[in-house]
Amino acid sequence: MPGQVSVKEDIFPKGTNKTYALVELMPRQSPLVDKGPEDTVFSFPVLLLWEIILFLGVTLVIFLFSLFKQAPLEEIANPMVTTDPAKAPWYFVGLQELLEHMHPTLAGVIIPGILVVFLMALPYLDSSRLNPGAWFTSGRGKRIAGWMAIYTLLVMPGYIALDNIFNLRELLRYSAPQWISQGLIPAAIIALLTTLPLVVLRRMRATQREVLIALFTIMLVSALVFTMSGFLFRGPGFKLYWPWEMPGGYNPWNEF
Repeated sequence: MPGQVSVKEDIFPKGTNKTYALVELMPRQSPLVDKGPEDTVFSFPVLLLWEIILFLGVTLVIFLFSLFKQAPLEEIANPMVTTDPAKAPWYFVGLQELLEHMHPTLAGVIIPGILVVFLMALPYLDSSRLNPGAWFTSGRGKRIAGWMAIYTLLVMPGYIALDNIFNLRELLRYSAPQWISQGLIPAAIIALLTTLPLVVLRRMRATQREVLIALFTIMLVSALVFTMSGFLFRGPGFKLYWPWEMPGGYNPWNEF
């Protein structure tokens, strides 16, 4: 029809210098729509199924453990008699150990707050797209994590032992303000022990992710060291003893 021919000539004019052409229009979606990269998987239902399996596995382990280890209630507490040693639950023993070395505000608020903020900010601090989601990223990352774990296992127990022998809180009790002897000095020591290996890694031109792996390893192993120190090596008076030399027949494993 004449009208149709005119429309076609308006849309597809002849004799133009255009370098493109409208080939075909299809009233449907391409099979690549809503498809992600080939090396990724959807979080639902794959991730959800793994989380459910992990949840059921942890529940099973706790159930089996409860069959072999009883947790009876003790007698009613006597407000006139303080339990010795008075230890916090195992998940707070690390903080209780920190209280022996610094001010309660620093040990119970500031340091835990820094750890929580660091864990929350960790995904935003690492912007690299190299091997996302891979444990330790590479072989070098595994070596860094291993050396940082060894470093922490040597340095943090040494700090606990030295501070027990030369207790700064007692040595500087009457010669320095409390915020210095119990706050500034312990915070500086902890910061120095934590950042020293990071400076070495930076000089070795470590990547941002490798530095974060090192920092996370130091924090994790330090938490384990302080927890085990408070649990196994603190006896009556919350003083340091070898587990087999606890006075008064005290056995830390009885509280486990």
